[in-house]
Amino acid sequence: MFSTDTLTGSKPEQYAQLLAQARALVYGEADRIANAANLSALIYHALPQLNWAGFYFYDGKELVVGPFQGLPACVRIPLSKGVCGAAASSRQTLRIEDVDAFPGHIACDSASRSELVVPLVHNGQLIGVLDIDSPVIARFDADDQLGLEAIAQVFVEALQ
Repeated sequence: MFSTDTLTGSKPEQYAQLLAQARALVYGEADRIANAANLSALIYHALPQLNWAGFYFYDGKELVVGPFQGLPACVRIPLSKGVCGAAASSRQTLRIEDVDAFPGHIACDSASRSELVVPLVHNGQLIGVLDIDSPVIARFDADDQLGLEAIAQVFVEALQ
C-alpha cells in the first residue's frame, strides 16, 4: 500500500490518494510521535520539490521540533517568530510564496524558499503545526493547502 511511486491524476486526485494512505497509516494508532513520524515520511517521499516535512509540538510555551524528514531543524520556535509561530498563534494555515519576504522568517534551512504551515488543534487546544518547506518559490497552491490540511486533520483525529 505504501510506495514511492508517483501519485497519479490531477492534484486533487493525488491528494485523495495520499489522504487514503495517511488514514491507513494512523488507523488504530493514537501515539502522536509514531503517527507524526510516519506522516512526515509519507508526505516527504510522495510530494515533489520538498526539502522538509515535519511536525512541531506546542509545549505550552513554544513549538518544539518533532518527527520530520529533511535536514536538521530549529529545535525551538517561539510563537512570536517565523511562519510556524505565526500559524500557531493565529491558528490559521499560512501559505508563503517567498519566505525571504516574510517578516521574522526563521531560516533553519537556507535552501527553503516557500512554506506551508498547518496548525494542529485538538479539542480547542493548540498541539502544534505541520510544516512543509520547498526550495522552489511559490511551490504551494490552494490544492496543496487543502490536501495538507486534510492530512493534518487525520493526524489530529487519530489522537482521540
